[in-house]
Amino acid sequence: MPERPSARAAIALVTDDFTELPPPPRQSEPDGPLAWDGYDALRARAADRTGEDESVVCGTARIEGTPAVLIAFEFGFLGGSLGERTGDRLEVAHIHARDHRLPVVALIATGGSRMQEGMVALTQLQRVARQSALTREAGLPQLAVLRDPTTGGGWATLGAGADVILALPGAQVGFAGSRVRPADADPAAYTAEAQVAAGAADAVVRPEELRPTLGRWLRLLSAPSTEPAPPPHPLGATGLPASGWAAVQRARSPQRPRARSYLDAYFAHRVAISGDRCGGTDDGMLCGFGDHEGRTVAYAAHTGTATRPAGYRTAARLIRLADRLGIPVLTLVDTPGAANDAEAERQGVGAAIADLFGAVAAARTPITTLVIGEGGSGGALALAAPGTTWATPDSYFSVIAPELAAAILKRPPEEVESTADQLRIRPQDLTDLGIARP
Repeated sequence: MPERPSARAAIALVTDDFTELPPPPRQSEPDGPLAWDGYDALRARAADRTGEDESVVCGTARIEGTPAVLIAFEFGFLGGSLGERTGDRLEVAHIHARDHRLPVVALIATGGSRMQEGMVALTQLQRVARQSALTREAGLPQLAVLRDPTTGGGWATLGAGADVILALPGAQVGFAGSRVRPADADPAAYTAEAQVAAGAADAVVRPEELRPTLGRWLRLLSAPSTEPAPPPHPLGATGLPASGWAAVQRARSPQRPRARSYLDAYFAHRVAISGDRCGGTDDGMLCGFGDHEGRTVAYAAHTGTATRPAGYRTAARLIRLADRLGIPVLTLVDTPGAANDAEAERQGVGAAIADLFGAVAAARTPITTLVIGEGGSGGALALAAPGTTWATPDSYFSVIAPELAAAILKRPPEEVESTADQLRIRPQDLTDLGIARP
């Protein structure tokens, strides 16, 4: 196995400059809080081997020009394990970030809590979680980079608790480390790639791309704004549909512009978040942050397919993060509705939709919505902002699809088109009804 890069090498990989924060003084008992025989000697050997006196290095840095507080783990120091003095340094780092209004970036490589400090070490996770929560409440972003390995409490606090989680290719990532998982466990499940596929991390990033990727994220997440995002210009049809059924046909046309076309036209560049942090992803919901005319705007966009529970939860996660950071949100509505298969029910589609409705309703940051295609029932409405929704000429919004409405009303198939007219689902109808803005 190739030698793991040190904490200093990891810092050098992503920073323009770095100034270490002085560690707080602590009176140490001989052989630590448990008087573990030989612990002092073990730490001394680790210090000689690595040049560090603890498992984490903390300081301030500039990453692609953006200042941040940087936390880097030294795996060569007792497996990057967390002990009392590690907790001291992590606390100092978060306090400095809040005092100076800086984002926090953690370059993690840890096996978990330090055995030689027992429960004293384990309780450092509560301490780290508290500091992270205070930084979150202060409206400051937290980013994590998962190096090899990221396991145990370090993954379950600094890693999985971050706002944006990036990972290096092939890194071992999981709550259970290699020595404590079941003997027959599939090792492929404990990788960075598996965590991204399961919705627990956002992206795998190659080492040579890590600095510019972090730089883009930090620039976007460190630029709050109180101004609403302007709605995108329509990219498809310009004339309004003559009938409700004509509106449905336009919205369902394969030639109609989809979300990716709108996002490409709207943003100079953008970065994506992925996953609901509950074990799922959904390609039918695109979420992230982008640069619109020099200003950061968050986005959540349907892609024209039935939306899965993971898609709703990812969108809710995006809106809550943008709200906390003071970043306006753009949502693009285009779905025939929520997925209605048995698996969607088992995954909690109703609760996921309710959570998204709640996130939109509670948001203090302005949310702008553009209906760009199909607006199918509550599964579409959950992503729409009341009072600040627009609709393109090739869209419709309906309480339910006209075919299903006719079936519920026990009408024959030949009355589907007239039912579409009765439902008043055209974009101009939505404006007349006060659902969409002119």
